[in-house]
Parts: sequence; structure tokens; C-alpha cells
Amino acid sequence: MALADRVSFGLSLPHRMAEAEPAGIVGRVARRAEALGFDDVWVSDGGLGLSGTLEPFAVLNHAAALTTRVRLGVAVLVLPTHHPVRVAHAVTSLDRLSGGRAVLGVGLGGRRHDDVYQVPPERRVTRFSEQIRLVRALLAGGRVSLDSDFYSGVVDAAAPTAPQAVPPLWIGGTHPDAVRRAARLADGWIGAGSSSSATFTALVPRLRDALEECGKDPAAFPISKRVYVSVSDDRRSARAEADSLLGPTYGDPQMAERVAVCGTSDDVAEHLESLADAGATHLLLHPTARLEEHADTLARIVGLA
Repeated sequence: MALADRVSFGLSLPHRMAEAEPAGIVGRVARRAEALGFDDVWVSDGGLGLSGTLEPFAVLNHAAALTTRVRLGVAVLVLPTHHPVRVAHAVTSLDRLSGGRAVLGVGLGGRRHDDVYQVPPERRVTRFSEQIRLVRALLAGGRVSLDSDFYSGVVDAAAPTAPQAVPPLWIGGTHPDAVRRAARLADGWIGAGSSSSATFTALVPRLRDALEECGKDPAAFPISKRVYVSVSDDRRSARAEADSLLGPTYGDPQMAERVAVCGTSDDVAEHLESLADAGATHLLLHPTARLEEHADTLARIVGLA
């Protein structure tokens, strides 16, 4: 049985790169991902001034115009650095323009995000939960009161017109509390690319327990993991490619060693199988280099092509 028969697969679009890529690569990768049978394409929210980082909704709207089937997601939008009305407007616009293909992933972020965007550190988790509630209400449309400890006013949100009534909302994170929040507030959970496979494996049972406590069916709840990956017959070359992206991105030269899946096709297939065995129902594959080549290579490894 091909791995693609057990797990759905997404592919990261070019949006966070160690070096600038040629014009047109976003569209080429999006179209190729769709042709190969990937279920969705994704970006992340790298709004900290990282070299070569593109604004997530700009990338997704560009991809939407060049595709017809593949779903379009952000994982994760660092929600505390955005106003709920702005987020809902962006997601609703993407959903309408794409014919109902938007997926919104959100995360709490860290202190460095708070510092850059001057987000007050007090009650950050409570604020995050309130933002999720408001975004959901705004996406549903109608007259929405923003009144809370953090916002005020009333917004007349346009009712969605795309086939998708309300875009699904996923929560990302690796803390046990984030997993419990996902079970309570979200439609899916995604483990961070900066977390290890061992961490993901340990959190899946906690998520399932939390879903059952909330009266939700774990089998119907997407369980995902972003996987940084580099495939090469030369294992040292594969690791060097991952180092070149993840070291500068996270400011940690050892990041690739801890979290990236690097090696031959067989090495990568074995690791992805282990994540499926651990409970993943969706894997977001994020090549660290050679993006167009990796799309075909990864599709072949998981049995899409």
C-alpha cells in the first residue's frame, strides 16, 4: 500500500528561502503540486523581516489564480500579531477567489513575535483564544460584536459566498496546552516543523484524549505535521541543504539535525511511514532546497506519482 493511501499530503510553496528564487517559481510549484496529486499547498507566516520571506496571503492568492483543485493553507499565522478583522477579511477573500479552498492555521507564536509587533505580553493565551473566537464569528458572517477585554466595536461581516461555508481552522503548536486548545477550539492540529518527530509522536495520544473529552471524533480530526525534508543519494549533501535553510531561519545551526528528514528516498519514506504509524493523517512536506525537483521526488516517494 502506498503511503498516500493512508495519509493526505500537502506541499510547501516557495515563500521562505535562504536565497531569492527566480520569478515564477511559486506558480510553477503550485501547478506542479496540483498535477501530481498533492491535496494542498501551504505557506507560513514569517513576518519578522527574514530575507526572502513573502507575505502569506499574497502567495496563496497568487497560487489560487493558477490552480483549480488544490487547497490553500497558511500554517501557521501568528495570530497575536494580527487583528481578527484583518485576518477574517484576508481568509474570506482567499476563500472566495479560490472557490472555497482556504484553510487557516493559527498559532500563538513566541516572545520574539510579541517584541517585534509590540504585542502586550500579559494574558497572551486568553487574548489568543479570544482572537480565535472572533475570527470564527467573522468568517461565519453577520453582525459580530468585538466587545471583550481586548477589542471593542461591532462589525458587519459579509456572509461567505464560496462553496465552503466557513474555512476550517487549525491550531499549531507543540506544547501540551496547545494540543488541548486545538481539541477544544479548532478543526485540526498541526505540529510545528521546528519540533521533532519524537515530540509529535508523544503529543498525538494527548490530542486524542483531549478530543474525546470534548466529544469530538479523533478519526475525523486532521492530525498533521510540517516536515522539513531534503532528498539526495548523498546523505551529507541532503543535510547540508537543510542546514542552509533552517540554520538562518531559526538562528540555530543544529536545527536541521534535530527536526529535518534528510537522506535517500528510502530514508525519507521510512521516516514518513513512522509519522503515519504515530497517528498523522496529513503531512505537510517542506523541501529545504530544489523545490521544483523535490515536488516530483516526494510525490514518487509517497506514491502520488
